[in-house]
Amino acid sequence: MGDEIPRRHFNAEDFSVFRFRLDDETRLLAEQFSGNRFSERGDIAGFELEAWLVDGNGDPLPENDRFLSHLNNPLVVPELANYNVELNGSPTALSGRAFSRLHDELSATWQACQSAADDLGCQLVTIGILPTIKDAMLNSTHMSRMVRYQALNDRVMALRDGKPLEVRIEGEDDLAMQHSDVMLEAATTSFQIHLQCKPDNAVRDFNAAMAVSAPMVAACANSPSLFGHRLWAETRIPLFEQAVDIGAHYPQRVDFGAGFAEDSLFEIFAANQQQHPILIPAVADAAPGKFAHVRFHNGTIWRWNRPLIGFDHDGQVHLRIEHRSVSAGPTIRDCVANAALFFGLVRGLGLEDEAIETQMSFETVRANFYAAARHGIGTELVWRNGPLNARALLLDELLPLARRGLAHYGIPEEEIDEHLGLVEARVESGQNGAEWQRRWVRAHGLDDNQLVMAYLERQNQGQPVHTWTT
Repeated sequence: MGDEIPRRHFNAEDFSVFRFRLDDETRLLAEQFSGNRFSERGDIAGFELEAWLVDGNGDPLPENDRFLSHLNNPLVVPELANYNVELNGSPTALSGRAFSRLHDELSATWQACQSAADDLGCQLVTIGILPTIKDAMLNSTHMSRMVRYQALNDRVMALRDGKPLEVRIEGEDDLAMQHSDVMLEAATTSFQIHLQCKPDNAVRDFNAAMAVSAPMVAACANSPSLFGHRLWAETRIPLFEQAVDIGAHYPQRVDFGAGFAEDSLFEIFAANQQQHPILIPAVADAAPGKFAHVRFHNGTIWRWNRPLIGFDHDGQVHLRIEHRSVSAGPTIRDCVANAALFFGLVRGLGLEDEAIETQMSFETVRANFYAAARHGIGTELVWRNGPLNARALLLDELLPLARRGLAHYGIPEEEIDEHLGLVEARVESGQNGAEWQRRWVRAHGLDDNQLVMAYLERQNQGQPVHTWTT
């Protein structure tokens, strides 16, 4: 879905041609899986970090065109709303000082962004949901000037027969509202973690990614409110799921999935083809082996853990997992530590004799995910043999597991200590981004602009969130 398309409107022939090519490429992809013809290069990390542009009062600033033109950096691209941009990272092998490399590149891109923002009299902030965003600000007037976003909105609303999207989220202050387009999705900004898999590990890696989604959300939550309503610790999750709901007659475009992968990740691509209607029939002039239509269709289905098809520098087809459940921010150091936790947990589970999917049901893993999203770092999760507080689970079992996983990659001990030690300190303190925001509100009252300015001050100091004062 990241590729731009040449036009916004489509006819019946476009859908027929796209369907033909999608079916043809899906058959070819089935052969790719059955012959195990994927790149053996694996254990490679990547990321995407979404950020907000804000003015001097902490209000969202709809200036991403001007900002991106001034910055002129191919690693930074537009997002759905003109309040947002996305920072991308280069693929990095999970070996040696991998997280220092990730940190250095992301920090350099971030500093370039901050410098460009300073030139324009604005700032950037990485946070799951910006407290100062208002419902009225999220309309088509503030959609980025990318044709694909306009086409996406057209198609979602057409499948809904023009009925407004409905959002209902229970919390301390329940939210019930309607919205006339898909722009609510723009309120949800994330740190998306990519893992390129070795083919033989792909199923276990994918299932492990689903299993660890709940503890990842518990440790990393950073969106406790929306439009002045105090809601879930990770309000991004129910909001995104409802922001592109195409109606009761179709499967959800954003969800946790329907089950573990069994024999191969092709099962997910087959489900995409068979169960999900085509949203945008953007026919590409590409050979079937480029899987352009499979990849584009997959890009319009936003599972919280999403398999991706990509290409190595030499053209070999590879498999990646995109872990989408983690909020943006609060700092670059927090983001890289979150990535270290994810990679360590996935590999740690992969080293065990028994696959995690044989020890926990999918229903339990799914229920854990939504419990963590709702209640955050203090939630109770069911893990292997029974219920545990998320903090105890992370400290006693999962962080040691992640250490073993990173050591297996060949990450030096001091590198592991630095990044997982930061997560450990966060969990011990009980203060992730969501909890800091809640503590600030308890101390200072409901003032969204002052909250954003206080958050920005601490973010710009660069110290991890568990050290922030209120």
